[in-house]
Amino acid sequence: MARRRVPRRELDLSTPEPGRLATKQLLALSASAVVVLAAEPLYLLVDTAVVGHLGGHQLAGLAVAGALMALLTVVGTFVEYGTTARAARWFGAGREADAVNEGVQASWLAGAIGLVIVAAGELLAGPLTSLLAGGTGQTQHAAEAWFRIAVLGLPGVLLVLAGNGWMRGVQRTRQPVVIVLAANVLSAALCPTLVYGAGMGLQGSAVANLVAQAIGGTLFVLALRRAAGGAGTGTGAGATGGLRPDRTVMRAQLVLGRDLIVRAAAFQVAFLSAAAVAARMGTAQLAAHQIGLQLWEFTALLLDSFAIAAQSLVGAALGAEDPAAARTMAWQVARWGTYAGIVLGALYAAGWALIPRIFSSSAAVQHQAHVLWPWFVALMPAAGIVFALDGVLIGAGDVAFLRTITVLAGVLAFAPINIAALHWHWGIGGVWAGLAAFILVRLVGMVARTRGDRWVVTGVGDG
Repeated sequence: MARRRVPRRELDLSTPEPGRLATKQLLALSASAVVVLAAEPLYLLVDTAVVGHLGGHQLAGLAVAGALMALLTVVGTFVEYGTTARAARWFGAGREADAVNEGVQASWLAGAIGLVIVAAGELLAGPLTSLLAGGTGQTQHAAEAWFRIAVLGLPGVLLVLAGNGWMRGVQRTRQPVVIVLAANVLSAALCPTLVYGAGMGLQGSAVANLVAQAIGGTLFVLALRRAAGGAGTGTGAGATGGLRPDRTVMRAQLVLGRDLIVRAAAFQVAFLSAAAVAARMGTAQLAAHQIGLQLWEFTALLLDSFAIAAQSLVGAALGAEDPAAARTMAWQVARWGTYAGIVLGALYAAGWALIPRIFSSSAAVQHQAHVLWPWFVALMPAAGIVFALDGVLIGAGDVAFLRTITVLAGVLAFAPINIAALHWHWGIGGVWAGLAAFILVRLVGMVARTRGDRWVVTGVGDG
């Protein structure tokens, strides 16, 4: 995205006691982000508990259909993270109308892409669920029934992601929390009512999910409409367009989104490959890997909150043409990520004997969990830094570098170790050694990048 000079906006980072104020901003945005990030997984736990009492085939069907929905929402990465980065630059430059316009265009894209996914999902629901379920049968039929209803909510899912993106960009911390919590609490209440009270079974779970996404998407669109009406007149292309689509801005968002989607796909390939190798080692190894992976994903939610705050604050500093503030924030968020990683690592180390027992009563599974545990614990501080700097570079718009380093880490580090672990029978520890290499290559590359100057591009562009 081309940059040009604009009048400098005085950010809070340059006011007296900038370190304390920057920390306050960082923690406020992080706290908001962690609530939003945790809301959906907590709802899914409720959903899983409700469906689990229907029977094994229904629960397995939910697992298959839920995995397919998660895969389809990867496309939402750019309407969330990409919008945060672009909106934050306009906000930092003092041009809030242009920042809100990023949300308008991202929402148009979210709606359009969501409708395409709905059409494709309904057309391919049978083959896709059959592929993931390993053929037709009760599990596949349950998965297809749930998916055909839930996929109708994809436009709402993407509108929620776009809404979170632009609100973080303009540093609104409370409204996204209220909207996401309201939608998910309502859905959590509806789920058992529809599943058992209305006698809808598994399909009642899908309807509750659909209602949550529709309400969340609608509330974010209403908030965007109010913001677009009250932000005033901007000076960039499309800033005076209100809620009209702007192809120039959407094209720029798609260019940014291309790299973010490739990066997200690289993550999916790495973790799916790890699960595939673990499955070929044995049932106990796969079960232990699932425990480690679910804990990793939960931990990622906590650490990602710093990354999301960094996207907003770094983008705003660069938009205000204050590279010193951007650098200060980059290393400050890296320190907080490190502290969080150390604390989480210590907690997981202390839970070495207890935590695996919570998830499984099998001695064999617990033993395999203990094999991977040292890798899991040791990765926490490194993950804290990587996630934080991920947010810094996304906020700076340096997503092409992130795409490249993620793909290289997967191809040159993770894949060889993962294959070797299977070939030479290194066990589940070898799989997690591969995941450790995946993190460490990214750590080295991202620290080196952040220490340099290529990511520090100030100003904004009209595209």
